[in-house]
Parts: sequence; structure tokens; C-alpha cells
Amino acid sequence: MNKPAQPKEPLVTHIYTADPSAHVFEGKIYIYPSHDLDHDGPSNDNGDQYAMEDYHILSMDDFNSPCVDHGEALHLRDIPWAKQQLWAPDAAYKNDTYYLFFPARDKENIFRLGVATSSTPAGPFTAQENCIPGSYSIDPAVFIDEDNKAYIYFGGLWGGQLEKWQTGTFLPDAKGPAEHEPALGPRVAVLSDDMLTFTDEPQEIKIVDEEGNPILAGDEDRRYFEGPWVHKYNGYYYLSYSTGTTHCLVYAMSEHPQGPYVFKGTILTPVIGWTTHHSIVQFEDKWYLFYHDCSLSDGVNHKRCVKYTELTYNADGTIQTIDPYK
Repeated sequence: MNKPAQPKEPLVTHIYTADPSAHVFEGKIYIYPSHDLDHDGPSNDNGDQYAMEDYHILSMDDFNSPCVDHGEALHLRDIPWAKQQLWAPDAAYKNDTYYLFFPARDKENIFRLGVATSSTPAGPFTAQENCIPGSYSIDPAVFIDEDNKAYIYFGGLWGGQLEKWQTGTFLPDAKGPAEHEPALGPRVAVLSDDMLTFTDEPQEIKIVDEEGNPILAGDEDRRYFEGPWVHKYNGYYYLSYSTGTTHCLVYAMSEHPQGPYVFKGTILTPVIGWTTHHSIVQFEDKWYLFYHDCSLSDGVNHKRCVKYTELTYNADGTIQTIDPYK
């Protein structure tokens, strides 16, 4: 029997895991990570080293319980439209059904978003035959509001191809905005009642500073890169994300799920490894940050491990910055 994972220590060590999306389902903590392959291929800015092929779902009864690996929940071979690279997923529960949302490259090497369903939170999941119509890029995150309306947030730069969709169609040679121009924001769409399609065209989320000015593309300490996550606390919506090149998790706040969001600060300072990706979840009366680093592989960027730590709010609703190694 595995021992309970301690804060800031790997949840599991028998496989490499990353990009943890944590949820409380049926009174337990379920974590939906990507599953890094143990290979020694080269790295590049396109992310080819992140060659993941399946998903394993983890769960804990509580934070004093061992973390259980429920085995393979979905494999690339069982997704008819997908060609490669099962990157960061998320999960949601609605209509007495569990939904797994995931990105993958289609047969034309364009990243799309897919959805799979299960009657249990641990899976296995059965993929829809086609990707979500009108979907693109990576890192889907689903937020279901108190009115039962479901929003899906997504998008990532560089290998995530978000720059290539600025016109609404895929332009393979498109570049991002200049440093003095507004940065690209993540996309948001409302999901249909059956959670399988968008009800409208995805919209870009505006992230602004305290004066209402757009965060600029050259502001790499604050601008959006990838890994969106939305949660709600004391009536405010929190959009948190990775800054990519500066390796921080940061956040912005809004009174509306679709924004605009006002930048507030840093949640997590840089971890070992290039990528940083996370989720935020409430369990009982506390809040927790789930994230990853490359400590289990001594710093190999595509061999990561999922961790957690408690998250603390200040009286004004801002979030206290966490150092992952203190």
C-alpha cells in the first residue's frame, strides 16, 4: 500500500504525470493528469518531446489517504479522429455523466479538443468519434457555474498553436503579436447542455492591468501563455494560468466568467523544469493547488510529477504566493 503523499512531494512515482486537473467527485479527490512517456528524445519549442498516448486517473479519499492509480482510462488508439499527443486534460460532471476533455493533434497535425464520457469518475472513458466542432489549440478547462452553465477555457502558445488562429482559421505561418501589442488571451466558449459542442464561437478573454490597460505580449511576467483554470471564490471568478517563458503560475480576477479579468499576482514561483501547469480545488473547508515539476526525473522537461499544496487567500480575496520548495 502506498503511503499518503505529503505536500510538495510527488503524488505517484511509478509513472510520470503532469498537468493535474483536480476535482471533488463523490466525496473524493480525483486528479486528471497527462501521462508523460519515459523516453529520451530531444526537446524543442514545438513540444514534440511531449508525446503522451494515454490518460491515467488518480484519486485520494482525502489528504491522509494513499493516491490510487486507476489505470489506463483512455488511449490514443481509441480516439478515431486523433493522431498524436494527448496533452493536458480536464474533467466535469453533468447529466449523471463524467466528461473527459482533452487536446490532441488531428490527422492534419492541427490541435483540436475532444471529449469522452464515462459513468464513473475513474473511467474508463469512451471518446466521441469526432473532435468538438470549431475547437482548436490545447489545455481545455471546464468550469460549471452555480446556474449550471458550463464554460470551456482553452489555448496555448507555441506548440499549442494559438497564434495560428488569430483570424479564425488556421494559418500555419502566423506569428504572435509584437511585444508592444496586446497579448493573446485564452479562449472561452459556452458548452451545450449535453457538453459535447460549443453553443457559440469561442471568444478571446481580455486580461488587463489595474488601470484597465491590456497586458502586452512583451510582458512575459504577466501575459498569458497556456494552462487556463477558472474557479470561483467569494463571488469572484479567478483565471489562473502559466506565463510559459518566465515559468510562473499567475492569476487575474473578474465578476464575470468570460471576463475581462484584472491581473492580480503570482500564485506559484518557478518549479524545476520548463513547463508549469495546475488546478485549484476546494476540499472540505480548505483550498489546494495541484501542480507539477520535474523533480522526479532530476529535471527532464518531459518527465514530470504531480504535486499539491494548500492555497491561502488574503482577506481581500487575493492569493498568497507559494514557493514550491519552501
